[in-house]
Amino acid sequence: MNYVFGPVPSRRLGRSLGVDTVPLKTCNWNCVYCQIGRSRPVVNARREYLPKEDILAEVKHALSLHQPGDIDWVTFVASGETTLHNGIGWLIRQVKEMTDIPVAVITNGSLLSQQEVREELMACDAVLPTLDAGSSEVFRRLNRPHPALTFERQVEGLIAFRREFTGSLWIEVMLVQGVNDTEDALKDLRTVLDRIGPDEVHLVSPTRSPVETSVRPTDEAGLMRATAILGEMITVAPSLDVTTELRGSDSVVDAVVDIVTRHPMSQEQLERALAQWAPGHVEEALRDLRADQRVQTVRRYGVLFWTGAHAVYPES
Repeated sequence: MNYVFGPVPSRRLGRSLGVDTVPLKTCNWNCVYCQIGRSRPVVNARREYLPKEDILAEVKHALSLHQPGDIDWVTFVASGETTLHNGIGWLIRQVKEMTDIPVAVITNGSLLSQQEVREELMACDAVLPTLDAGSSEVFRRLNRPHPALTFERQVEGLIAFRREFTGSLWIEVMLVQGVNDTEDALKDLRTVLDRIGPDEVHLVSPTRSPVETSVRPTDEAGLMRATAILGEMITVAPSLDVTTELRGSDSVVDAVVDIVTRHPMSQEQLERALAQWAPGHVEEALRDLRADQRVQTVRRYGVLFWTGAHAVYPES
């Protein structure tokens, strides 16, 4: 499939059927921790990057391959910024008519300052925007946004969306050691979160192939600081010990490519998924993957990750 992948294990959404709305790496941020590489160039124009009818047809086909209970959420999560696709509202409404499975959108939240974008997301059951910073300085350092996007607009958009949205608003905070896990940074973040009033705040760490080699996940002390300062609103996203599903393609290589292009996998995760797909043929599948020009490997934290060939990762 070209636009739909998984279900993949999600820290927050169980078994999530991913729906991609933009080509790799179409984004208006260039986050230092991004798992799918650098944004080159950073773009901020909304348009129909991929045919919305084709995306919807793949969602329908993917749903037909699974039994009730196989999928917990249908999740719009792009190879960049989901809401840059100007058909996102139409897609959400069409999927809601197609299935009773709840629909979520994972977004950096950068365009929620626009009324039309907020209206397009109203049909969702849950929206998961990013807020890593409580100040403009940390925002620019971590998220490296398009010049038109300011920290003030980010916060104003989230406040406006919270006021209008009746579904679940779960804000994700990516904790990066030495950047936004300090006492001062966390206190600034708490002030902003109090203004927004999300239903939950999910703390996560950059454990999947961050683009910049200097990025490190917060340590135990940083997590303790975050828990103490952010208080009762936070949930620490658990580590995952489930296997990514490779169903939905006639070729195991194609299935892996579909997933790792948007959702990099460690060597251990990949081997576990391959063993479930074709017991006894893991080495054969790995050999075929190594020869496939659509994927590459990158090493972070001493761990080998599989990702899309066109993703840009610096060596140092």
